[in-house]
This record gives sequence, structure tokens and C-alpha cells, in this order.
Amino acid sequence: MLSKTHFEQRNLVIGCGLVLLGALGFSAKSIIIKLAYAASTQVDAITLMALRMLFALPFFLLVAAWHNKKSSSQALDKKQWLVIAVLGFIGYYLASYLDFIGLQYISAGLERVILFLYPTFVVLFSAIVHKKPVTARVCVALGLSYTGMILVFVEHLSIASSGLLLGSGLVLASAVIFACFTMGSGVMVLKIGSARFTAYTMTVASIATIVHFAFRHGIAITGFPYDVYFLALIMAVFSTVLPAFLMNAGIRIIGAGSASIISTIGPIATLVLAYMILDEAITLLQLAGTFFVLAGVYVVSRVAKA
Repeated sequence: MLSKTHFEQRNLVIGCGLVLLGALGFSAKSIIIKLAYAASTQVDAITLMALRMLFALPFFLLVAAWHNKKSSSQALDKKQWLVIAVLGFIGYYLASYLDFIGLQYISAGLERVILFLYPTFVVLFSAIVHKKPVTARVCVALGLSYTGMILVFVEHLSIASSGLLLGSGLVLASAVIFACFTMGSGVMVLKIGSARFTAYTMTVASIATIVHFAFRHGIAITGFPYDVYFLALIMAVFSTVLPAFLMNAGIRIIGAGSASIISTIGPIATLVLAYMILDEAITLLQLAGTFFVLAGVYVVSRVAKA
């Protein structure tokens, strides 16, 4: 007979492994996007997003159908559907669109560092909305994170890449919008469950993306190199669908606080992958800036958990 402690330890390892795999999957997204842009000059942000969503949508529809059949959960009312629609639109369509455009101008490493600031925005915005004083610990966390972002940004200024300010601004806007999505999603996740919420909001985002593409380019989404379709499929499965459900499963086992700390591996993984696959440089200043950002996010995670 296995002891209760053994089962708890096994579940802890499984939970940490699921979150780690999810974080690694998400961290690879920017690498795949950069590779897709390099594979064809005809591919723009909305085209790549549309391909990604077309490949990912069937998985989310299946999850939604399976959940509704298996679960006896109460049907959503009109107000809940409206919230789902708004959150799906801003979180997985608008924020993603700004991020995809931003990656046309900046490196994958810089994008991941800027985007990873969103937990600090969640804490800051929550303090403003709920009119709570910002504690010294939160101030330290924000100071660390934004100092780190400035260090990484200054490092890229020395490279003098074209469109650095525009790309960084777009990704920063994406992080701000995703922080708003995170704040709004908490209540809905508790009401309808994380898997159902993810499936519904991703479906809304998929529809918005496909409509945007149709208005921009028409209904034909053919004629691109094979590599573009392959990369979009890889991004849909391994950097969208699987990470979303792996992360949700891991959070259910070890909790959101522990999961957010493990997720800090994401920017480091992106830096390493960008160095290995995209030949992006890794400098001491960039590593120092990334460390500050991760330290700030870690402190914020501890504050949120407390």
C-alpha cells in the first residue's frame, strides 16, 4: 500500500511537470512566429493568426462539446455569454494580434520579457480598481520588473533595430490588455470551470480572427509555402491548445501561486530557443534585465498568493 504522503508527492511532481510543459509550450510561440515570418514575406500577422486559429478551433470545439455532454453544469445566461465574448475578444484576439504585429519588429527575447510583465499590471490595476494602497513589497516588485524591462530595452537600443519602439509598444499594449483579461477571467473561471472557459473564449477569438482575415484578405487562405502551414499547425497544437490545458490541469493540482512561479521559466526558455534557433544574441545586460523582471514577477506572485 502506498502512503498518502507518496500520493501527495507524486501529484506535486505531476502538477509541476504539467505547468512546466505548459510554460515551455507558450514560450516557444514567439520563436514559431518569427520562423513563419521568415518563411514567407506574404505572411502578415492576421494571416498567421487565422491559420493558427483554424488549426486550433476544432480542438476547442471538441473540448466544449465533450465538457457539455459529460458535465451537468448549468447553461450560461445572456450576461455570462456577453462576458465570455468580451474576454475572448480582448484576451485571445486583440492581445494576440498586437503581439503578433509586434514580433514583426522586435526579437523574440525582448517580446517575451515585455509580455511577461502582465502579472505586475494585474496587481497594479487591481490596487487601482479596488482602491487599495500599494504596499512596499508591491513597489519593490514593480521596481524590479520595470527596471529589468528598461535594461533589456536599452540593450536592444544598442542594436538599433528598425521599428524597435513601435514593436515594443505593441507588445506592451498586448501585455496590458492581457492583464485586463486576466482580471476579468477569474470570476468566470470559478463559475463555469477553466476548461470550459478556455474553450469558449478561444472559440470567440477564433471567430473574430477569421472574420478579420476575411475582411482583410478574402476567404482564400492558400498559396503559402508548406513551411508556413506546418509552423502554424505546430503553433496551434504545441503552443496554444496543449499548453492551455496543461497549465489549467497543473494549476488545479498545485495552485495558481506555485504555477505562476514555475512559469517564470518561460522567458529564459525563449531566450535559449531564440539563441539556438534564430541566432539571437544573449548578452549579460539582457540576462540581468530578464533576471530583474523574473524577480519582480516572483515577488508579485508571492504577494498575490498571500
